[in-house]
Amino acid sequence: MKLPPKITIVDHFKNLEDKRIERRKRHKLIDIVTIAICAVICGVDSWALMETYGKKKEKWLKQFLELPNGIPSHDTFARVFAMIDPQQFQNCFLSWIKSINKITEGEVIAIDGKTLRHSYDKGQDKGAIHMVSAWATSNKLVLGQCKVEEKSNEITAIPELIKVLDIAGCLVTIDAMGCQKEIVKSIVEKSWEYIIALKKNQGNLYKNVEEIFKQAISKGFEGFKHSEFHTKQEEHGREEIRHYLMLSDIKERIDTDNKWVNLQSVGMVEYIRKVNGKTQVETRYYISSLTNHAKLLGQTVRSHWGIENSLHWVLDVAFREDDCRIRKDNAPQNFAVLRHIAVNLLGKEKSQKLGTKSKQFCAGWDDEYLEKILKCI
Repeated sequence: MKLPPKITIVDHFKNLEDKRIERRKRHKLIDIVTIAICAVICGVDSWALMETYGKKKEKWLKQFLELPNGIPSHDTFARVFAMIDPQQFQNCFLSWIKSINKITEGEVIAIDGKTLRHSYDKGQDKGAIHMVSAWATSNKLVLGQCKVEEKSNEITAIPELIKVLDIAGCLVTIDAMGCQKEIVKSIVEKSWEYIIALKKNQGNLYKNVEEIFKQAISKGFEGFKHSEFHTKQEEHGREEIRHYLMLSDIKERIDTDNKWVNLQSVGMVEYIRKVNGKTQVETRYYISSLTNHAKLLGQTVRSHWGIENSLHWVLDVAFREDDCRIRKDNAPQNFAVLRHIAVNLLGKEKSQKLGTKSKQFCAGWDDEYLEKILKCI
């Protein structure tokens, strides 16, 4: 297969195992995967539309695909992606990410989960798939994803995702679900830093952190090593004030059994919202491997929500992920990887100052623009 110059993403999928019976192979696996990647970039969200896309773009696709028997049918796309081993497909994705990865030291990596709401299959008694993703907040790249197994939760999936991530010197953020000793240990073993939201069901740890902040504040921080940072925003009649506070050198007071690896500091964030004369106050606590740096705490906590705004929101609005009814076998998980490939490529294409949905339309209409997106590596 001869690809247009510099379009090398497909090279990372060429060794994917083909599990089809040999005598039934009318279409090359790499052709099927390539068409799927191009189609999803252009906004396709079903197998039927994927076949239609292929037929409309057959002349362009033939420039670099063999297509010995033309464009595969929608049934072929569905059957093949249901058979592809998700771990192998994930490994191909990771191989590609590794080739383009330019994560800088200190990059904030947000780890969070999202449910594919219509991926459930009542007929086979399968619940909706839940995927945990790692998102580079500055580079705006999906670095990897892991499916949460049935009858399990993110607690078991996050360590598996951490294992496959090949990044150095980063700062990992996770919401309260990830506040687990084994997850913290797996992060430290990778030589990463962490800021993790603390949940109330962490019993003594939450109670101890809450109490030590009360003591520090009541004593005017006398005897405590601390740092503070404040922000204030006013717009559309709403005022938001955030107070960030960090305490360090307190491990012996809150983790007497030394169960939390490399716990160097704790953070408190107080959110004050004033809307229409009403005031709401919310307080959250965090544990961290960082030394005292309240400003970095504030920047990191805000960055974490980039995975919601820049990834999950885009998947829902531009890719209609929650409406997708692909359900059979491995297909939902593999299609999720296709979406993440598309998110990364569309995000890296900067020649057009357009939103993701507009870029998808342009890619579908303009083959040269699609080639430009495919070269964004």
